[in-house]
Amino acid sequence: MKSLLSQSWIFKRAMNFYPPYLFTGIRIKKLSRDFRQLTVAMPLRWYNQNYVGTHFGGNLFSMTDPWFMLMLIQVLGRDFKVWDQSANIEFIKPGSGVVSCDFVITDTLLQDIYQETEKGNKYLPQLIVHIKDEAGEVVAKVTKILYIRRKQR
Repeated sequence: MKSLLSQSWIFKRAMNFYPPYLFTGIRIKKLSRDFRQLTVAMPLRWYNQNYVGTHFGGNLFSMTDPWFMLMLIQVLGRDFKVWDQSANIEFIKPGSGVVSCDFVITDTLLQDIYQETEKGNKYLPQLIVHIKDEAGEVVAKVTKILYIRRKQR
């Protein structure tokens, strides 16, 4: 199953039909073939809004939950353990309409990972993603800390 999901188009379809995302309206809109760029979006619907008619905060957080981890698993390959360690969300303003966020794995991040884990040490990068509304204004800021370590041979 894991090798099948290593093809970006299959991964995208599978995740778009994954029940937690399917039933909240969260969709992968773009995924690069090399898994280094991903865009997720979620429209406001009756079933994913809160009491005051804006995006439910839990769904906003869910938009960001596994993506950096899953992308890095694909990019780094079998020689690395990658886990989400912790996350924090800061709500900036109410979200309505379609909200989206972009995830990018940069060359700098990869260089840092290789350098910091070279001797078997764990690396805990702090990655930030902004959830934006249709006007490009930030609705929420999510800070993710990942656990990354080279597997012992």
